[in-house]
Amino acid sequence: MEAVDLVIVGGGVVGLACALQSARPRRTICLLERHSRVGIETSTHNSGVVHAGIYYPTDSLKARLCVEGREALYRYCARRQIPHRRCGKLIVGTRDDVTRLEDLAQRGRGNGVDDLEVVDTNFLHRLEPNVAAHSALWSPSTGIVEAEALLRALRQDALEREVMVLPGTPLVGGDTGAHSLELQTPAETILARTVVNAAGLHADEVSSLLGGRAYRIHPCRGEYAELIGASRRLIRRPVYPLPAPVGEHLGVHITPTTWGSVTVGPTIRYQTAKDDLEEDRLPLEAFVEPTRTLLPAITPDDLRLGGSGIRAKLSSDGSEFSDFLIGSDPKQPRLIHAAGIDSPGLTACLAIGRYVARLVDNILG
Repeated sequence: MEAVDLVIVGGGVVGLACALQSARPRRTICLLERHSRVGIETSTHNSGVVHAGIYYPTDSLKARLCVEGREALYRYCARRQIPHRRCGKLIVGTRDDVTRLEDLAQRGRGNGVDDLEVVDTNFLHRLEPNVAAHSALWSPSTGIVEAEALLRALRQDALEREVMVLPGTPLVGGDTGAHSLELQTPAETILARTVVNAAGLHADEVSSLLGGRAYRIHPCRGEYAELIGASRRLIRRPVYPLPAPVGEHLGVHITPTTWGSVTVGPTIRYQTAKDDLEEDRLPLEAFVEPTRTLLPAITPDDLRLGGSGIRAKLSSDGSEFSDFLIGSDPKQPRLIHAAGIDSPGLTACLAIGRYVARLVDNILG
């Protein structure tokens, strides 16, 4: 039986950030990742947007950690030479949507996003001449990042801080004691003074195995199309529709990547399976009208089907807001959750890591 100070379950951007931020001299840390590589389940199946912090209710964890994490992420990407661009984003609307754009800007300002501006057609067309809209909310702090490069950097930095990263090592069982938690993997049993549950889609299962609180992760699949050929040059930065009046769906948006492709999506569909990325995929035709709403020049020949990803949602109701679940477990105080980390989890990962590291320090000293 191996004994360590801290085990982190889950090797996505959140788990790796928690490992890196929790590292201390003489503290032993082990990270378990069920897949053969880190970050392949959720962290690399998204739009790669660095969010500003506009959408979320004031005083929510999502709002606070997004704003804090955004700037931390930009600094980290610059220092580690991770491909990224602070390119800004446009949230576009019709003539009748100006009030909604102003309301959204006010929410963002309440969250500490102090550079938002509602702009007219002339301003919008100077930035994106091919986009159809009467007005827009301009967010210069929004950007894009290469998620895979971010994962590689976080993993390398964690290894250099002597974190033991164990890919291909699922958690299959657990037991609790007065002063430690016992974690069983196919290869060994690990005794940990504390555990961080950053297991993404499987966080509810990890909590159950370790005697923690009961909650359910709801898999929510998002699918993408891509622009092809010359159509990829029609847009230079993320362009979003106004979000739904209630809930968290930001709408099908168009986002360039750092490597030159342009994605359209994601869609939203709740499902039962946590690993089903392909069954009953939407046809290409489903993406044509949402794309043409933003870029009228697009034809079906300018699109091809892209990838898909599954978000870990804490609510099965897409019309309600659900915050991150981050904190010590009320039933098992040596267990710390970083669960329900959907958008803006990529943006907030370093801030989440700092938040969790403070909780770890409270237990380990």
